[in-house]
Amino acid sequence: MSGIAGIAGAGRQRDVQRMLNRIAHRGGGGQAVFEIDGVTLGVVRTRAQAARPAKTSAPVHDYVGDGHYAEARVIDRRLHLARDPLGVSPLYYGRADDGALCFASEVKAMLEITRGIRELPPGHRFDGETADAHAPPAGGQALVQEQPPLDDPPLVMVKALRGRLETAVRKCICEAAAGAWLSGGLDSSTMAALARPHVSKLCTFAAGMRGAPDLEYARQVARHLQSEHREVVVTLDQMLAVLPKVIYHLESFDALLVRSSITNYLVAKLAAEYVPEVFSGEGGDELFAGYEYLKSLPQEQLPAELVDITSRLHNTALQRVDRSASAHGLVAHVAFLDPEVVDYALRIPAELKIRDGVEKWILRRAMDGLLPESVLNRRKAKFWEGAGVGGLMAQHADERIGDDEFRRERRLPNGWILNTREELMYCRIFREHFGDLADLSWMGRTKGAPSIDVS
Repeated sequence: MSGIAGIAGAGRQRDVQRMLNRIAHRGGGGQAVFEIDGVTLGVVRTRAQAARPAKTSAPVHDYVGDGHYAEARVIDRRLHLARDPLGVSPLYYGRADDGALCFASEVKAMLEITRGIRELPPGHRFDGETADAHAPPAGGQALVQEQPPLDDPPLVMVKALRGRLETAVRKCICEAAAGAWLSGGLDSSTMAALARPHVSKLCTFAAGMRGAPDLEYARQVARHLQSEHREVVVTLDQMLAVLPKVIYHLESFDALLVRSSITNYLVAKLAAEYVPEVFSGEGGDELFAGYEYLKSLPQEQLPAELVDITSRLHNTALQRVDRSASAHGLVAHVAFLDPEVVDYALRIPAELKIRDGVEKWILRRAMDGLLPESVLNRRKAKFWEGAGVGGLMAQHADERIGDDEFRRERRLPNGWILNTREELMYCRIFREHFGDLADLSWMGRTKGAPSIDVS
């Protein structure tokens, strides 16, 4: 993911350069600051993006792949911002002290200019006055929404799904070698397996604590695919040491999000030493009903729930993917969220996603024959559980934050209530980086975690 920033004013090159300096980690392929019709724009490019021409004509853009983008254009001397329908690429905006509209890929780039920051919602554009939904450049629906179910035979849908996934993965490959984050779960293994036939060398990367299930399953997949496999075995001390950097890049103190980002950050650091781009399996659980709680829902409620959790990815799990990759100048491709795959997945009937108590049934059938049976039939494990992190971070926080401290500090100025000592531990680090921000409306929180005290 590249980085973009800008201010709707002339002669603001110095300000925009400072903004780019705060997000310079997002690239490695060069920076540029320039002015168009009284608007000052800046971009930092990744190694991969600098090596090939972009597929968009926007003056500055974070273009991850087909259908995934954040961009800024100058139209009739006015700055216009736009973001892809799923929010794969981040984009924030605000007003400088003089009222000029400003924007950036990360919040940290804007804090010297404004403390009033807003996130541009997925699938929206902003013209300086109004943020509204828009159709993506390639056409299609603007936002994720429920679709009428298909009535094709299951085997037809299995083949069609596999074909769309193969196409989505193939579109992301531009070199003879490719990288993939590999947890050994169905989703990341699917991405690696579909990429393998199209490259001469596949590099896979895994992270976890010693004895973690993810490491063993990832090794199985790597052997099956004959990939060049590397892993980072982490300890609690290593996780605590890197925690401040993780929170700085993540720009969040949401407990579940931070916990899952620690190993993601570490495996991204490893991958960046060998490849400029990686595949991530993000989105598979949301589109194909991979979470355990979904099995308890009435079948008729499943499509709406999947739309809801897919729509929430932009400032939770997709933020983890973006910031973990961008912290090391990587581009992370999320081919499950290719527009063609999303559109088709939302039309697959609920009974083919959870069938006979098996989650992601149709995805398992689509990958039949391409993965080891042990991986094909592996049940879902939360990211931090599969990596062996479990409750170690929570336990560490519980041992170091007393009851009185927790009661005194858990209420934030904006009304949010911190749910656990672990979250307070992360919030303290967040404040060390960014200060006390009264407005945190741009920050996502994991669904199900209460965010406002209503007592």
